[in-house]
Amino acid sequence: MIRAFDHLTLPLLRKLDPEDAHRLAIKGLRSFPMPRAKPDSPRLATRAFGLDFPNPIGMAAGFDKNAEVPDALLRLGFGFVEVGSITPLPQPGNPRPRMFRLEEDGGVINRMGFNSDGAEVALRNLNARRGRGIVGVNLGANKESADRTGDYVKLIGLFAGVASYFTVNVSSPNTPGLRNLQQASALDELLARVIDARNRARTETGAVPLLLKIAPDLTLSELDDVVHVARARGVDGMIVSNTTLARPDTLRARGLALEQGGLSGRPLQRLSTRMVAETFVRAEGAFPLIGVGGIDSGGAALMKIRAGATLIQLYSSLVYKGLGLVESIKADLLSTLRRTGRDSLSEIVGADAAMITAEEWPV
Repeated sequence: MIRAFDHLTLPLLRKLDPEDAHRLAIKGLRSFPMPRAKPDSPRLATRAFGLDFPNPIGMAAGFDKNAEVPDALLRLGFGFVEVGSITPLPQPGNPRPRMFRLEEDGGVINRMGFNSDGAEVALRNLNARRGRGIVGVNLGANKESADRTGDYVKLIGLFAGVASYFTVNVSSPNTPGLRNLQQASALDELLARVIDARNRARTETGAVPLLLKIAPDLTLSELDDVVHVARARGVDGMIVSNTTLARPDTLRARGLALEQGGLSGRPLQRLSTRMVAETFVRAEGAFPLIGVGGIDSGGAALMKIRAGATLIQLYSSLVYKGLGLVESIKADLLSTLRRTGRDSLSEIVGADAAMITAEEWPV
């Protein structure tokens, strides 16, 4: 059923401006009852951050920015959904056009700039949820905010009652100066304040796991600092990684590659996988990782897991392969478990991390 839906809708959506296509996809998920995916095999069940996921495949932040369709996505077979990035106040983001498909490369460039309807709208949507399932909330700061750390603190208090987990997003390349919050001293202050806010909310809501999302463009020295601070402050996990400002020489869509913004999709696959492995060896089991970037097949998903990801997230690859990709990846992961005689994916998390970190740096 989902494959038939993709067959009908993907050609239409690919003819539209990428942002118009995205808006239409959200509207479709809101308006039409989607078929429920078949139940997941218990072998795909994954536990991380104190949460039980029916399968390890999540919808990455950026698709459902205002928490309009998390239950529809869970119904389609995602193991979890991350909404946002959500900012305290509404903001329009950067001028259009601000999203570009690199068709030949299976990639996407975006410079959305945290366009958001604001916390009030997203909170109303999440309070109105009728379904179950894990829905994380990705937190962002307003572009014009005088206290960006304060924005994250405010959002923790607002969403503590409806978030399965929080993601502190300091890695978007499209809000000027935001990535500076990844620097050690700034990150230490930020995490101290948001964890304190999370702990204050604990008495009413219970402990909500708090994750940190980082850029793939950090140097290894900067990554040393980030992981050290994350471990010292006791974050519950990290998401590796956001989009990259780099432009690999292998890109074939040379004209579009000149567009400003973050690059995602298949061209990010090798770099993000390397960063997952580098983060995994530095974390030393202190917390689990979510791997993101260029996952467009079961093989790519398996590569992220063997690099050190306990969970994975998709977004850009769905532009090209449709929602049926989720079931395809799950089938491939199950096939791998059966073929190798393993009971769960946890047995191979990080199996190739040391080998990957010894390879030449991806370019």
